[in-house]
Amino acid sequence: MKQKPIFIKKNSIDVEPFSTQKLEHSLQRSGASKEDIENIISKIQPEIYDGISSNEIYKKAFAYLKKSNRTSASRYSLKRAIFELGPTGYPFERLVAALLREKGFNTTVSVILNGECVTHEIDVLAEKEGSVYAIECKFHSDSKVFSNVKIPLYINSRFLDIQKQWNTNPKNTTHLKQGWLVTNTRFTIDAINYAKCVGLTLLSWDYPSKNGIKENIDTYGLYPITTLTTLTLKEKHQLIENDIVLVKELYKTSYLLKKIGISEIRIKRVLDEITHLCKI
Repeated sequence: MKQKPIFIKKNSIDVEPFSTQKLEHSLQRSGASKEDIENIISKIQPEIYDGISSNEIYKKAFAYLKKSNRTSASRYSLKRAIFELGPTGYPFERLVAALLREKGFNTTVSVILNGECVTHEIDVLAEKEGSVYAIECKFHSDSKVFSNVKIPLYINSRFLDIQKQWNTNPKNTTHLKQGWLVTNTRFTIDAINYAKCVGLTLLSWDYPSKNGIKENIDTYGLYPITTLTTLTLKEKHQLIENDIVLVKELYKTSYLLKKIGISEIRIKRVLDEITHLCKI
């Protein structure tokens, strides 16, 4: 007799059948070993019930993974960790700027530029080989919030206003080439189609395919400090208040850990986790 599928809640509206394959795939992406994955799934399966939320499943998997492999647990928590960078969008802008620097861009965060009609604040201004890119970052604390077509419509109109002023100014030695829109959640299909049509570059959690934010962070090891399992959320926000957003930044300024009241024993644990996570 075929077993009746168990349905899990994706959010307050959507449901889907529970899939061990999907859970296994997410654990594989974190770098967890085959043995750890099999062990975690065997523990979670008996705890799954009809109507359980995907968030509750994540918490269970994260807790089990944290006990066996903190480095994999840090990677597994990446999406949630980016949400925890809030409530303001500034740390996310810093993260985006750091990713661009790894790709050879010179970047500046929070720049005021004159347009042909009005003045605009640009989240990140990036320059490479004489071309300049105006980047708008849309940070969301809720995974259910998508960027619809209204957002790129607005961003593109701002970019065109700035571009007219920039490229007709004889004092500028660079060319303002393109606008970008970056979000930590996702774009609707209409938003993607509009951006393609007008030449606006989009970057989200999983877009472009295999080259989204997640893949870029994993490639360059630019993990936000909110991924660390050896710090409390309060301690992470204390570090953000000290302008530390990335794990690699914390490694270079580890004296700040003592400044916020962390003991020498815990500081060693934090640095050990950073070393393994970023392969320093």
